[in-house]
Amino acid sequence: MRVDKLVFSPIEVNTYIISDNDGNAAIVDCGCYSRDEFERLKSFLDENNLKPVMLLNTHLHLDHIFGNHFVLEEYGLKTRADEKEKPNLMSAPLHAEMFGLSMPEPPEPGEYITGGQTVMEGDIKLRCISVPGHTAGSIAYYSEEAGFVLSGDALFSEGIGRTDLPGGDYDMLISSIKENLLSLPDDTRVCPGHGPETSVGYEKMNNPFLK
Repeated sequence: MRVDKLVFSPIEVNTYIISDNDGNAAIVDCGCYSRDEFERLKSFLDENNLKPVMLLNTHLHLDHIFGNHFVLEEYGLKTRADEKEKPNLMSAPLHAEMFGLSMPEPPEPGEYITGGQTVMEGDIKLRCISVPGHTAGSIAYYSEEAGFVLSGDALFSEGIGRTDLPGGDYDMLISSIKENLLSLPDDTRVCPGHGPETSVGYEKMNNPFLK
């Protein structure tokens, strides 16, 4: 599997495109804020002969779901996310206003998933890992075969997700990271929801929140 990243919206969320050799693609955390940004995503998919077959969310904060309605309109795909994320979905338009932004009512997920499940389409196979703490239903997506984990807003390069928003819990987040992410092989690529890529081994040694 191949991992590509595009950065969207004023909040600069990382949107990941996971693809297999047959051109199937999963879009994870579609952060396209505007039609122009969505056209950039479409152009990337078209130029690489990729067909979206799955839409996934690590969690349902507004910046990670800005583009979900575009994906539904264009490709007929609804996202998959944890059911504990419903409050964040419902409050997203109001939170957008608080940031001086606007967004339409986001579509409901097509399927609820949780940690321990595996999501598959084509040769794309990702294990869902529950990492609550930033939000109640945060999920990371892990590929043992390809050696990467999409950590959402749980784990960043030398940082962790904020826990002062509804559903946040600092102690739970630290526990989630240590038990469910740092237990992965040290050379696992960590692809976070914002900022640069890192690795499990690097975060074990250098993340000041995880000492």
